[in-house]
Amino acid sequence: MTVQLDIVAATPAASVRPASDEDGRMDLVGRDRDGLAEVLRAAGVPDRQIKMRVAQLWHWLYLRGATSIDDMTNVSRELRARLAEVAQLAEPKIVDEQISVDGTRKWLFRFPARGAGRPVEVETVYIPEEGRGTLCVSSQVGCTLNCSFCHTGTQRLVRNLTAGEILQQILAARTRLGDLPGQAPATGAIVPTEGRLVSNIVMMGMGEPLYNFDAVKQALLIASDGDGVGLSKRRITLSTSGVVPMIPRAGDEIGVMLAISLHAVRDEIRDELVPLNKRYPIAELLDACRAYPGLSNARRITFEYVMLAGVNDSPADARELVRLLKGIPAKINLIPFNPWPGSAYDCSDWETIETFAEIVNRAGYASPIRTPRGRDISAACGQLKSASEKLRASARRQAAAAE
Repeated sequence: MTVQLDIVAATPAASVRPASDEDGRMDLVGRDRDGLAEVLRAAGVPDRQIKMRVAQLWHWLYLRGATSIDDMTNVSRELRARLAEVAQLAEPKIVDEQISVDGTRKWLFRFPARGAGRPVEVETVYIPEEGRGTLCVSSQVGCTLNCSFCHTGTQRLVRNLTAGEILQQILAARTRLGDLPGQAPATGAIVPTEGRLVSNIVMMGMGEPLYNFDAVKQALLIASDGDGVGLSKRRITLSTSGVVPMIPRAGDEIGVMLAISLHAVRDEIRDELVPLNKRYPIAELLDACRAYPGLSNARRITFEYVMLAGVNDSPADARELVRLLKGIPAKINLIPFNPWPGSAYDCSDWETIETFAEIVNRAGYASPIRTPRGRDISAACGQLKSASEKLRASARRQAAAAE
């Protein structure tokens, strides 16, 4: 494994603290209570008022989804003015929104430049179902893992997202859908018929969440705080390709549900599909899963398994999967491969997938076959960022031709 992975994995603790913009103002979104207290002190708020003022900011930022300091109507005008001098409350720009025929929505969000960098873009996907709505959130701009079946993995890593940028995906999606307190659902949106529109979060978008651990941790702890976004940790799933040393920390320090991108039952195959396996082979990965803090039948690990024709989809593979997972409370999501231009793989046929699922089911494991969602807008598993990258490449070619 390359040195670059070590560099990305070792996210310094200071990077959790939301960055400042070019004029030195501090970001509000992404800060925990201690971070908000820091902003308030910078705005001249006396210590005796800090606890009350933190509660006010928390309410406006993470429950009401305020997009302007001026929206905070129970904060005095004088304090709002002082806050605006030292802090900012910015939301990402929606560069593009696509809606699939099945109701799936994909947003291309643009975040402003950080330091000497440039503005960056990530994709976030909303998947509505009866009784629930799942938001697929990105943790990095690009990816280092180079998984051979995943189009997202062909995008080079630009940088980690901050805790604020991870949370802003959630808040912006809720705003766009009409899911904030007092909002009506967005006109024309296909959404659950009752309950919260964003009821579940999956860290399965662009990037490897455990290579941006500190920012992901802070964002998810805020998202699961009962006084803010208020999602149960049982409704938040963090998916990893198998960064073994970080898995215990994810359980101890974040405590959300865990998903493993497994995709193969033999090291020689997984080495090709998920190159990280060369560093953390299957046996080590599954040992970490067996020791995952809080693991139980009520808190099962989800194993994601993309079905690739002639690669990992034989009955023998299914039986080996059952053997490998023995003793781990688990369910297996079988994912029909979502094609993308230039891919070397084909999706297993339906009969093969059903045979595989039957073998796993007979062994006592739930093995739902994931219905592909949003394929027509390149929003399905493994397709994120492909369409926007293609559009930008086309624009660059046109500009070069014009010159």
